[in-house]
Amino acid sequence: MATDKKECNDEKNERSEDAKHMLAVNYRTRIISSLAEIGAADWDGLLAEESNATTGTPAAAESDHNPFLSYAFLHALHESGSATPETGWEPHYLTLWQDERLVAAMPLYRKHHSYGEYVFDWAWAEAYQRHGLPYYPKLLSAIPFTPVRGSRLLARDDPARTALISALQALQSEAEVSSTHILYPPPAQAQLLEQAGFLLRSGVQFHWHNQGYRHFDEFLSTLERKKRKNILAERRKVADAGVSFRHVRGADASEQDWRFFHRCYRHTYAAHHSTPYLNLDFFLRIAAGMPQHLLLTVASRDGKDIGSSLVVYDQSSLYGRYWGALEDVPCMHFETAYYQPLEFCIEQKIAWFEGGAQGEHKMARGFLPQQTWSAHWLAHPGFANAVEEFLQREGGGIANYLDELNEHTPFRRPKASDL
Repeated sequence: MATDKKECNDEKNERSEDAKHMLAVNYRTRIISSLAEIGAADWDGLLAEESNATTGTPAAAESDHNPFLSYAFLHALHESGSATPETGWEPHYLTLWQDERLVAAMPLYRKHHSYGEYVFDWAWAEAYQRHGLPYYPKLLSAIPFTPVRGSRLLARDDPARTALISALQALQSEAEVSSTHILYPPPAQAQLLEQAGFLLRSGVQFHWHNQGYRHFDEFLSTLERKKRKNILAERRKVADAGVSFRHVRGADASEQDWRFFHRCYRHTYAAHHSTPYLNLDFFLRIAAGMPQHLLLTVASRDGKDIGSSLVVYDQSSLYGRYWGALEDVPCMHFETAYYQPLEFCIEQKIAWFEGGAQGEHKMARGFLPQQTWSAHWLAHPGFANAVEEFLQREGGGIANYLDELNEHTPFRRPKASDL
């Protein structure tokens, strides 16, 4: 076994050296601290040319170029002051160029804490601290404050993607960081990273799949009787409280709509004794830069707006993001953040609704578990071995958890007479 492992490592080192040679010959590497150095046309052009097309379900999607990867969204995070060196997010975008053409890129940050990530490594940081070793800064590839799956190895072709991984490996050894963490890549990219020596970690989210429903009641009819009754009861409570709803698409939303939404968003964070990550300037920037991907749902009672949610969407997926309320109305959160967006998905024939991080309660509302991935590299050999052993144990637990969840589907099981 030891000989086999040595041969495997030797082969991996040879491939790494070949890739580094190709990188040195064919590509120029640049670290970008502001997307303004690239510009919207080149950045979004790279997204458009990404070689792995998004097809099928989210579990099968190989790139999933959702709106969160767009120049408008990422640049708004930085320019608004939401994700900046001052807030612990230092943009350190890794890019590859051929002449003046951008051929590969990775959204990358030097992180000085672990907030806003949704793949928790606090225990790893504490272990480093106990041993007198610095865990920060670390490198992180993710969309700040946004636990959605999508490409992290943006490239115009496979050789450029391979070279991008080699450039990341070179950067890791030069940047004096404890570790690198790549969150929510698609499965194929997770596999590439594992082949390059990264450790894989799995997690669970809950997503809703539109089975071609014609209306909300048709969706309800597919659920178990108890689940269907509970949803109807929740919706009735909100209606009986005199709350009505309107949908405001991004292109139609006024500055007043955005100011009201942000007020609700801040109020709900404050009610939970927390501080919001995003400021009004961020929301106004995405409202101007990507209105076609935004939908506000506004809750009103007695002619007064009392709550609002914001979702982001494209042709295939809708992503539940932010919500807030100025008044406490039972079940209004579920109506504003789940049922109204579900109706929008059905109306617009959007296939998937990603409900965000965690939340088994979503299963009762028709959301089913989906496996997610992250990839991790640690510079310290001892800690790398310890984390690898931990991830093997954790991975077994995640697999059992997924099996258990899938045994408790909220959907009606077909009767023998239906078969």
